[in-house]
Amino acid sequence: MKKVMKKNIKEGKNTKNKSEKNISELIKPYGDTLNDGVIQLSFTLPIEYSAKAKKAAEVYVKKLNFDEVQVTHAHKIAHNFTYFVVYAKANATLDYSTVQASEVTTAEMDFYQINDLIKNKLNRPLVVVGATIGDDAHTVGIDAIMNMKGYNQNYGLERYPEIRAFNMGAQVSIEELLKKGIEMDADAILVSQTVTQKDAHIRNFTAFIELLEAENLRKKFLLVAGGPRISNDLAIELGYEAGFGSGTLPSQVASFLITKILDKKGISFEHKNTSNTNTNTNNTNTNTNTYYQDGE
Repeated sequence: MKKVMKKNIKEGKNTKNKSEKNISELIKPYGDTLNDGVIQLSFTLPIEYSAKAKKAAEVYVKKLNFDEVQVTHAHKIAHNFTYFVVYAKANATLDYSTVQASEVTTAEMDFYQINDLIKNKLNRPLVVVGATIGDDAHTVGIDAIMNMKGYNQNYGLERYPEIRAFNMGAQVSIEELLKKGIEMDADAILVSQTVTQKDAHIRNFTAFIELLEAENLRKKFLLVAGGPRISNDLAIELGYEAGFGSGTLPSQVASFLITKILDKKGISFEHKNTSNTNTNTNNTNTNTNTYYQDGE
């Protein structure tokens, strides 16, 4: 009898553990208080600014199944166009435990660790070519990663002595980018897009992959996509090895490039994380090779 009771208690405990692992994480937007559902929307309607226009904005948001709709701002931005800011309460909840997303998973290293790894394991400079393609005239993204100054006190790839980085700038055709990649015998090609109206970024990214496949060069380069509307999921779906969005640091991209390239070549390596992986302001360097940059 005691054995049966012990068995039942043990089974009950296991059942409890299983149920705990599957607990839903229901969430709603937060405004004033937790889970009150308050959100802010902004949008433009093709109508002239008026009291009727403000009412139209309120009615429209209610049609989206929001409650307690308040039009807090309305402003004429052009003839027959009005911009609105609206507060409302959402009814829907989301089970956060069911959400799945991928992200670039690679051990992040600092400026010195990356240079040492390239020098000691790749045994030659890492060659990277980057550009903003299509009609996009913005270089803010590609410059943040490649220019010597870098971004947020994090050196850009041009400042790494073990990296040969070639920033082609903006409005570069996919044919020019590929030609440069072949000419420099690049290990990696970084493709940036800031302008995304009407999904221009998806068309341009896709066109570059299709060009590589047509030339039978898809596997020659490590391909990375970047931009404000780029996620790792989207980049992989389009045929790239990784995607980096806003706020990405140059060292994160460099860490990904060298570890991925060494992995593809079957070269084993080890590195130790430091407490300062996302900044280049730490001058402590315990590695055998010391790198000095302008101003250091």
